[in-house]
Amino acid sequence: MQTRWADNDQYGHMNNVVHYQLFDTAINGWLIEAGLLDVKAGETVGLVVETGCHYFAEMAFPDQVTAGIATERIGTSSVSYRIALFRATEERAAAQGRFVHVYVDRVSRRPRPLDGIWRSKLQEIAL
Repeated sequence: MQTRWADNDQYGHMNNVVHYQLFDTAINGWLIEAGLLDVKAGETVGLVVETGCHYFAEMAFPDQVTAGIATERIGTSSVSYRIALFRATEERAAAQGRFVHVYVDRVSRRPRPLDGIWRSKLQEIAL
């Protein structure tokens, strides 16, 4: 993912909120590519109920960022994800995050159990 000029804050590095945007983009991008998430018409959507981040190194525009994602826990209707952000070709993560999604019915917003297809795909990236 390409960082943007506006991602830098007044201290000259990428603002912490951008890390969370990259986490969200990486997870939802993977879900769409895996055929699990249809953001416009799907019956199930994921709501973020918990997040966290550990910062190890600064990132800034014009860095290219690679995200690695894995599932840490797959529950009945929730998934805990681990995400690592890497600058360019560096082998050590600049940041590591945690995102927890609860999957709910788009209309009622009530938790929706993950079906076998979801579980199988999520298991493919399990830690």
